[in-house]
Amino acid sequence: MDLQIRPVAEADIEAVVQIALLAWEPIFTSFAQILGSEIYSRIYPDWRTLQRTGIEAICHEGGNTLVWVAELDGRVVGLIACKLNLDDKTGEVEYLAVHPDYQNRGIGTQLNTFTLDRMKERGMKIAVLGTGGDPSHAPARRSYEKAGYTALPLVRYYKDL
Repeated sequence: MDLQIRPVAEADIEAVVQIALLAWEPIFTSFAQILGSEIYSRIYPDWRTLQRTGIEAICHEGGNTLVWVAELDGRVVGLIACKLNLDDKTGEVEYLAVHPDYQNRGIGTQLNTFTLDRMKERGMKIAVLGTGGDPSHAPARRSYEKAGYTALPLVRYYKDL
């Protein structure tokens, strides 16, 4: 596997949006099942638009926001985005997605490792990220753990009123 990781280009943005939507669809399906339709529809009335807007915005942010894509045989197959906080020397992974056809090949772990190295080069002392504890996030958790992250179990509760 000849994986190349490079900065996102304007021409990549629609591809990375589509990758994210495909990769995250099972997650939002899981959220709907866990939360029930009332709570889910209030929190995520249109998750696809929310995620598209977020990905497009972070790709254009610049400055201390860094976005890379994973390219395999000339095709963009994944992305990772992080924000650097120079004041407290932390880097936070905001987005990570790998196209479903390319998952379970170590691409997410390579993106993580690459990003951690870039954070370290820029003087960051701690890398952080958040992810779900539900079964749909198990592949993401495996990728983060392979890259050396330590999980701090947290629970967030919801109740329909």
